[in-house]
Amino acid sequence: MRALGIVLAGGNNNKMRELSHKRAIAAMPIAGSYRSIDFVLSNMSNSHVQKVAVFTQYNAKSLNEHLNSSKWWDFGRKQGGLFVFTPTITVDNSFWYRGTADTMYQNINYLKSSHEPYVIIASGDGVYKMDYNKVLEYHIDKKADITVVCKELDEEDDTSRFGVIKTDADNRITDFEEKPLKSADKKVSIGVYVIRRRLLIELLERSAEEDRYDFVKDIVIRYKNVKKIYTYPIETYWSNIASVEAYYKTNMDFLDKGVRDYFFKQYPDVYSKIDDLPPAKYNQGSLVRNSIISSGCIVNGRIENSVIFKKVYIGNNCTVKNSIILNDVHIGDNTYIENCIVESRDTIRSNSTYVGDTDNVKIVIERNERYLM
Repeated sequence: MRALGIVLAGGNNNKMRELSHKRAIAAMPIAGSYRSIDFVLSNMSNSHVQKVAVFTQYNAKSLNEHLNSSKWWDFGRKQGGLFVFTPTITVDNSFWYRGTADTMYQNINYLKSSHEPYVIIASGDGVYKMDYNKVLEYHIDKKADITVVCKELDEEDDTSRFGVIKTDADNRITDFEEKPLKSADKKVSIGVYVIRRRLLIELLERSAEEDRYDFVKDIVIRYKNVKKIYTYPIETYWSNIASVEAYYKTNMDFLDKGVRDYFFKQYPDVYSKIDDLPPAKYNQGSLVRNSIISSGCIVNGRIENSVIFKKVYIGNNCTVKNSIILNDVHIGDNTYIENCIVESRDTIRSNSTYVGDTDNVKIVIERNERYLM
């Protein structure tokens, strides 16, 4: 094995609003039957990265339960495996993770006890496919110290949530601005990095001595003129779900047959934990158009341009349009829902109406919601 993997899945931000109040962003449901972290773990597995650590922190209960067996992503091996690290109080440390660099530093023994020469670091909130071996080969050919995977966004896309990168003709980074309010440049980091393991240990220890805790600001940006830091482009589909608008758009993207086929019918596959549920049931009077209906659902009403997650009940004479209904929701009769995200384990009373708009998706959380996952 030439590389080990690190998945950073402990973060949280206010851009997810109520959706992240009770779950980690990396645990957010995607495309009916998946969670965000499934995509990066599948990439690791398909790239034959056999030893992967997932660092969790914020609202990690459902994420940890999702990761309770490594077999779903084929990490259940005698060599390697899937390791989940949460913040731990020790004699030497009494802090939660204070940043991405501090997260890795607090678990530096994982790096020191490993033998792989390289480390692939990836965020848990990206939806994409990638062969990390190609990035690794590029990193070796360039004799780079750090390689940052980047994406060229469209002109109308907002770059304020990302690190914006400038490069020279050789793809070496000349400038890296983290989350600028406004930028004319559209090349952004997708949160995937390749670095030599020994160099990472050295930089983490130096940052810790200087009370610096963020991998991007205190290592990548700080050393951009000292170390050889290159970019590697991803030209296929990629989305970061860490805002309500981006999360909604990403799920709506899966209503496009081309996107669905790319992720679920083209090699390599995307893996997830499997629930033993019956297929969806469509009762007399139901009508479904351009929607994803997951297993365990019972549909009595009308659904258009929507993503319906597992174990959802949709009552008689209901209409669901342009919406996302998360797991285990009961929607009472004669209900109208449009441009909304309905939270998990919720019960929507009969004769209710919830309407958002395309610029401001409404998040529906009823007071009689059940426990959330």
